Amino acid sequence: MIQHLLDGILVGAVLSLGAAGLTMVMHMLRFANFSHAELLSIGAYSALVFDALFKGISPVLAAQIGLLSMTWALALSMVFSMVITGISAVIFDKLIFRRVREKGEELSMVFASFGLALIIRNAIGLIFGLQTKLYSQDIVFATVLSRDPLVLVKPDQLATLGITLAIILLLHLILSRTTFGYALRAVAENPSLAQVNGINLQRMIVVVWVLGGGLAALAGVFYGLNNQITPVIGRDLVLPIFAATIAGGIGSIYGALLGGFVVGIAANLAVMVLPSGYSPSMPFLIIIAVLLIRPNGLFGEERT
Repeated sequence: MIQHLLDGILVGAVLSLGAAGLTMVMHMLRFANFSHAELLSIGAYSALVFDALFKGISPVLAAQIGLLSMTWALALSMVFSMVITGISAVIFDKLIFRRVREKGEELSMVFASFGLALIIRNAIGLIFGLQTKLYSQDIVFATVLSRDPLVLVKPDQLATLGITLAIILLLHLILSRTTFGYALRAVAENPSLAQVNGINLQRMIVVVWVLGGGLAALAGVFYGLNNQITPVIGRDLVLPIFAATIAGGIGSIYGALLGGFVVGIAANLAVMVLPSGYSPSMPFLIIIAVLLIRPNGLFGEERT
């Protein structure tokens, strides 16, 4: 049980990053963006490209960082991946969502996000192929935390957890104690009033897309680092990310953090009592339970 619990926490770290980006977009623009999970794929594959590029430039960058399978090249690639994915999110908004949003058709934005998700997924498969890929072929042995019961953890997983917690804390401080955070909440609650008070609505939307895309990219890289890189990363993670967002409460960064861990732990513990084939159903059950018991999520606020 302890191993399943630990695995759930580590999976939850990736979901938390994805949910943190999604919750900001949903809080700001008030629509369910089902293409958000595909940004994880863009981030994972763009990091793969930059990783190969940097390793070719300098052998020093190909060296591993301590006990991690991650190289200095991949660490640098994460930054470029976040930038590329953030810019991609802004472009998608300019080309698709903004045009639909200006017509006041919120439901159409949801359908548009479905279509965009399919386009991104198939484009990645066409460009990179359907075969699984890895950031590193090096074998990194797991650390034994306990022998009775046996509990194993990889250094990459601990790094993922630590970086995730640090980023979520930083985001919370930025959104709760800075002018940008106040402006974001003002725009989310009343866009017209925010504009009257001098807040540039379009600029805020761009910043939110960049942040959401950057966090999604980081989640995608961490997922690929601890698993495999495939074109269907977004398809596999879209429901868990939405479940984490809804469970935590839309607009709450800490809620996204907690929601990601709740979904990750629940899915891994479910394997102990249910056949593994039923594990993917846990996000559905969590979404239904939260909507019935606490529609605004654990940390969500009433929306008017």
